[in-house]
Order: sequence, then structure tokens, then C-alpha cells
Amino acid sequence: MKRIALSSLALAMLGATSLAQAQSSVTLYGIIDSSVAYSHNNATPNGNAASKFSMMGSGAMSGDRWGMKGVEDLGGGLKTVFQLENGFDEANGSFNQGGREFGRQAFVGLSSDISGTVTLGRQYDPVVDMVQPMTEDNYFGSIFGTPGDVDNYDNNFRVDNAVKYVSPNYNGLQLEGMYALGGIAGQTTAGESYSLAASYTHGGLGVSGGYFYTKTSSDTLFSSTADTNDGDTAINSAFADGAHSLGIGRIAVQYAFGAFTMGGSYSNVKYRPLANVGLFSNTETFNSGSTFVNYQVNPATLLGLGYTYMKSSGVTSANYNQISLGSDYNLSKRTDLYAELAYQKANGDALNSDGTAVVSADASIGSFGSPSGNSTQGLLIMGIRHKF
Repeated sequence: MKRIALSSLALAMLGATSLAQAQSSVTLYGIIDSSVAYSHNNATPNGNAASKFSMMGSGAMSGDRWGMKGVEDLGGGLKTVFQLENGFDEANGSFNQGGREFGRQAFVGLSSDISGTVTLGRQYDPVVDMVQPMTEDNYFGSIFGTPGDVDNYDNNFRVDNAVKYVSPNYNGLQLEGMYALGGIAGQTTAGESYSLAASYTHGGLGVSGGYFYTKTSSDTLFSSTADTNDGDTAINSAFADGAHSLGIGRIAVQYAFGAFTMGGSYSNVKYRPLANVGLFSNTETFNSGSTFVNYQVNPATLLGLGYTYMKSSGVTSANYNQISLGSDYNLSKRTDLYAELAYQKANGDALNSDGTAVVSADASIGSFGSPSGNSTQGLLIMGIRHKF
């Protein structure tokens, strides 16, 4: 009788353990994306344009990463959620995002089926969450991005000290809001950020829009309140390094029908100066529009074509025209080969990197950050990506 009782107790305990494991989970995941790039017109150390430049690239289609995410069921439709995500360069093994261990994402929070999700930590802002999935960056990455990535089209920076709310999905409509504390002693609002965004999907149609705002103080530069060396490229470095605030408004729409997916987006970006930093004494505005069309040739092959136009105004005036092509071939569900080509033409004037002189505008494709040294730049990338 005792043996039967003990056996029953053991089985009950085993069942309880299995149930707890079923209600909680931790997933390890990652992406390794390696490529070889061929660039026509790339600035040399003396500022001249080299006719050809080749290099090994990391994260051309998707940023290299490994991470873990988990969920614990607390009962009554309430869950604990967390995510830790590291960015790295597989070509040399170094950390990205300024050397942070979990520079891509690091947050924890609570999620309710009825009320939505609240998370705290280092996170993407709502504009990234809502708008990026409806742009060509979602399919082909940086090479289709806005010149210089001045509007964070390619999700290059994250937000520290952020509290974010994501609503439940109401028949295709979803809302997000975020506020990030600045963390600067004696200056309550210095370095703070906030963002609001919304998206709506129905069938093959998707529409999204949002606004992101961040500011700095006299003690810090904008580029240090975001990610070191991220969101700071050849086109906008003079403004990012001397800005009091940055405002980004973005909208996007896409429509899928049959084998085709078409879309377009618009962004308005304003850099406001902290003080007279060189010649950066007035607000600099970047307006950009892009459109794309994708064709699913077969289940394994996707082709894409995109065009982007951007105009700057304020301290300087320039315009940029860029056309991009992409192809992606899936060897399996987790491994694909890709090839991408882009060409950009710049016209007008810009500021040099430290904002002390007006120079002819340099072309700079996407978020690769490499100026051309003159008004045109071409870039060809071929690579392999594996997801695990």
C-alpha cells in the first residue's frame, strides 16, 4: 500500500513538473550573415575617391546576432517575458553596438492577453516595431535604406532606459508607446526619448506610422545618447554630433497580391542644434520617400526593386537619388544566398564631418557609413545567411 502511495505521489510530482515546464520556455536563437562587397567610389584616408574597394561584410541582410527569449505563464492570462540579444561581427568576432554584451536588446516585462505588454530595458522604439516591417528593409536590409540611414530606416539605434507598452491586436489594429528616462543627474528631461506608433493590417494591406523624439544636453552629444557609431553616417554626422534633439516621423504602406508585394514610405527628420557647432546653427531637415516592388518567382526565389529620393534643407541643401536591386534564394528554411546592387547620385552641398565647412554632397548608400568621396557610389554585395 505504501509503495502504491509513494508511486502515485511521484507520478503527481512528475506531472506537476512537466506542466510547469510546458507553461514556461526559453528559446536560444541567432543569425549569421556574411558577405563580400564590391564598392565603386569609396573615400580613401586622404579624402579622395577610390575607383574600387572590396571588403568582407557582416549583417548586410540581417544584423549578426545571438540571443535568448523566454516566457513564464503566471496564470490568468498574465505572463513574464524577457529577451537578451547580442550583436556581433562574425568576420572578427567583435561585439557591435559599442561593445555592449547585449547591445541589440535587453528587457523584461509583463504581458496580458487582455491588457497588452509592458517591457523595461534597452529596446527598439515603436516606429521601428511598427513601420520597418512594411518597408523593403524588412526583405533586403540596409542596401535599400535611406541614404545615410538618417531616419533610422535600418534600425541602427536602440533606446536605453525605456518603458514600452504594446497593445493587444484589435482586429488588425495595434498601438505602441514608449518613454525613456534620460538618466542625467540634475537634468530631469535631458537625454529623454519618447515615441508613439500604430499599425493596421487587413488581408494583403498594411499601413503604419509613428513619431520618435530624443534630446541631449550640454553634457552629452546626441551620438553618445544613442548607439556609439550607429545612427551617425557620412551624410548626417555633422548634425548627429551637435544636435540638441532629433525628431523622426515615418509612415509606410504595403500591399501583397499574388506573387507581388508593393510598398512605399515617407519620412521627415529634423536635427536641431545644441549650440553653434561649426556651421550647424539652424535646424537641418531631411525629407525622403521610397517605393519598392517584390516578385516571388517561386517558393525559393525572391526578387526586389526599390527607388529612394531624399532632400536636405536648412543649413545646407542637397538631394540624393538611389536605385536598388535584390535577389534572395533559399537553400532551406534556415539558409539562403543573396545578391544586392545599389547606385546613388548626390547633388548639392553638405557639411563636412565636424561641421566646420560646406562641401559638395557625398553619396553614401544606406547605413554602411562609407562616404564615396564624390557625388556617386555603387555597391554590390553577395552573401550567405543562416538562421538558427
